[in-house]
Amino acid sequence: MPNQLGPEYVRAIAPYQAGKPISEVAREFGLDEAKIVKLASNENPLGMPESARRAMEAAVAEIGRYPDANGFALKEAISKRYNVPQDWITLGNGSNDILELAAHAFVQPGQSVVFSQYSFIVYALATQAVGGRGIAVPAQKYGHDLEAMLRAIKHDTKLVYIANPNNPTGTFLPPNEIEAFLQAVPKNVVVVIDEAYNEYLNPELQYESTDWVRQFPNLLVSRTFSKAYGLAGLRVGFGLAQAPITDLLNRIRQPFNVNSLAQAAAIAALNDSSFLQKSAKLNADGYRQLVQAFDELGLEYVQSFGNFVLVKVGDDDGAGARMNQALLKKGIIVRPVGGYGLPQWLRISIGLSEENAAFIAALKKVLA
Repeated sequence: MPNQLGPEYVRAIAPYQAGKPISEVAREFGLDEAKIVKLASNENPLGMPESARRAMEAAVAEIGRYPDANGFALKEAISKRYNVPQDWITLGNGSNDILELAAHAFVQPGQSVVFSQYSFIVYALATQAVGGRGIAVPAQKYGHDLEAMLRAIKHDTKLVYIANPNNPTGTFLPPNEIEAFLQAVPKNVVVVIDEAYNEYLNPELQYESTDWVRQFPNLLVSRTFSKAYGLAGLRVGFGLAQAPITDLLNRIRQPFNVNSLAQAAAIAALNDSSFLQKSAKLNADGYRQLVQAFDELGLEYVQSFGNFVLVKVGDDDGAGARMNQALLKKGIIVRPVGGYGLPQWLRISIGLSEENAAFIAALKKVLA
């Protein structure tokens, strides 16, 4: 028998399945691309802010040169926005990059990583990619059970991932619970708080996690420009941590991992408060539109604090896949979550009002 290439733990990885692109659905079902509604990837339905578009157009003049490998201007903008030193900032090719860098920096083969059941699948994939041992702690009401996660930490645990709000379930952890967890975690365990959807929180729920970064040397906070800032296609995110963690991440970070256009657009978007407010309002209105329809249809859903809603569409384990296929045939792309252990559910990204309405109309037809 020939020798197999690569370590077994890499061969065992199931590749990440992204949401179907519009062009693929159009080809598969013979549909008009212009009439397809995509509510699968938690993108900002407003697209990118005009301020970011203008910044990109200006940056094109220098596209023949490599980007600033250290991202000075973007780090300067982030530093001012979050009131942290620039050497506390790691730039990433999306926040996904930050999540993976953390696993590479702190986890060796055989060591354990703790995360929640029903949390972002990249936590498990990043752990597996470095030969780590994932400890998936049973969820509590589809969200993180921090007390159980604390008990799950072993002598060889090097990393804990927490998503707040959580994807794909949308649940939210109050800041006092996270702070209590941080105080109790062993100081040799790095905690990553993934805040990809933080900007969608209602004002009364907003909290400043950089206060924890100053207090806890073992904390890394991950943020992204892909969601509320509307820059998903540019792939730019960042991590905030004290200098010792940041130094390690930057030692293994790929050079030029954030391109010139992404850096320019991110600076503009970060300072575009009106676009952020508009995005948050649109999301809140769209959330009410979706859950009102789910209530009318008698469908169970999880209260969400992100820009999506997890809804149960049947009682058997084939329900999610069947409903997803039926909606695809009607030109509606949503996200099945059977890979998360939720085969009866679909995750619906919140879109424009007319996109939400098209999804609701299609959902009513297929349910009937």
